[in-house]
This record gives sequence, C-alpha cells and structure tokens, in this order.
Amino acid sequence: MGVTIDPTAEPVVDATVLLADFAQVVDSKLYLLGGGLTAIGPQPQPVAVAILLQIPWDRANIAHSWLLELLDEDGAPVPDADNPLTVGGNVETGRPVGARPGSPLQVPIVVNFTALPVQTPGTYLFRLSIDDATASGWTARLLVRPGQP
Repeated sequence: MGVTIDPTAEPVVDATVLLADFAQVVDSKLYLLGGGLTAIGPQPQPVAVAILLQIPWDRANIAHSWLLELLDEDGAPVPDADNPLTVGGNVETGRPVGARPGSPLQVPIVVNFTALPVQTPGTYLFRLSIDDATASGWTARLLVRPGQP
C-alpha cells in the first residue's frame, strides 16, 4: 500500500523531478545522461529519477524526509515483489559559506533503477513527497511501450 499524502498540506520545500537514462550527483550538482526521458521498452532498461530540492533559507539544518513512489495509471502503487516500489530517505543541509541570506539551498538527489518492475505496457508515474506533502509538479510520467506481437 502506498503512502497517504495530505493534499491540503502546503509543502515547505520545492522540488524539480526529471527522468533520465542515468544520473549522478557530483560536487552537489546533477549530471544527467538522456535527461528528459519519457518512454522506455518494451525491453527492460535503466531509468534514473533526478530530484533537485530547493530548501528555504530558514529551513537550513532541519531534517526533511522524502519519498519517491512508482504508481500505475490509476494511481495505485506498483509492487516490487509483494511491496510497493518506494525509495526514500532524509536530507538536511546547512548554509554554505558566502551564500546570500535568503537564498534557497539546493540539494540534489538521484535514484537509479537498473530496470523497473513493470511488466504491463502503459503509463506510470513517479511521485515525490517531502515531509508527507506533495505538489502537482513533483511527478514524472513514463510510458512503457508494448512489445511487438
């Protein structure tokens, strides 16, 4: 069963979610290969979810929990074995030396999948939530193409 998100909760943190063939974080920057991925298949292939958090200045040095879920076209969690496919963790960032007061603090996160556990062609959705809140822009759609008959 997926995480219940409170649609009335106002997110404190902002985020950008992007799909790619591969992604990594180096020196607090996102590096993407095949960024803007929207379709895969029909053969299994790697998929990366790149996330760039924008944490408000006044939320520095405060832990924030994040959760990424894979949902099907109907919004139901996609299982991996018997459990929903979710990845999550906590982030906390400080104010860098020399940063202008009030500037948002960026935190990149990358989740690489060697292959997604989807067997049915269709549209899938990665949904991000932070501190149990989500926003309409915190999703990324992925089409899984059908195989040839």
